[in-house]
Amino acid sequence: MSVSKVNSGFIQLNNVSQSFTSQGQQITLFSQLDIAIHQRRSYAITGPSGSGKSSLLTLMSGLAQPSTGSCQYHGVKGVQPLSEIRDKVGFIFQQFHLLPELTALHNVALPLKLRGQRDATKKATEWLEKVGLGNRLTHKPAQLSGGEQQRVAIARALVFEPEFIFADEPTGNLDSASAKEVSEILFSCCQERGAALVMVTHSESLAAQAQQVLAFNEGKLAWASRENSRAMTATQTESSAGSEAVQYA
Repeated sequence: MSVSKVNSGFIQLNNVSQSFTSQGQQITLFSQLDIAIHQRRSYAITGPSGSGKSSLLTLMSGLAQPSTGSCQYHGVKGVQPLSEIRDKVGFIFQQFHLLPELTALHNVALPLKLRGQRDATKKATEWLEKVGLGNRLTHKPAQLSGGEQQRVAIARALVFEPEFIFADEPTGNLDSASAKEVSEILFSCCQERGAALVMVTHSESLAAQAQQVLAFNEGKLAWASRENSRAMTATQTESSAGSEAVQYA
């Protein structure tokens, strides 16, 4: 599977703030952020628990709306709200969220079947083989290890070949060996597709593999920008790097 020649879209967060009310008090997680997430690049979001990492991830992916500001996709059709590009977004949850009554194959095929794709089973089989589970197609989640369940979740998120992959603590519940295997699968699959990869993680080793790191620290947010030896594509377009800035109040 080759990298698409039109993989040039990006997700833009403009002047985004997120807050909530707890016991009559307003809690602000972050405010006035401007962030651009480009295809063919990998990102890690780090910081202490409760700092807003997962909330930021759900905004970027379109699973939630900001308190203020806008989240938009910029592509060949112009500017679109994230609600209109759900077919371009894949999300990998920390808790896997596999349906316990379905086999690994049916868990992966289900999103395709819901979209009316006739070759859903064939594609699901191909992706499970790609993540090393070709011999576990008929096993249900309870019959799989944590690492295997996470591989199923990765296959489910990537089976419709999205342009943006969001992963919330993809190795957080795994032992070190399984975490290494899962991270290798995740990066290699995204590299093959030319997709953006955005991860929330507490793992320093996983964050170190990303091309850029977005760090929460004492309520503030900043890019720890660097180029990593692991490139998402053989050639990297750098013209957009200057727009990948974060502003905070």
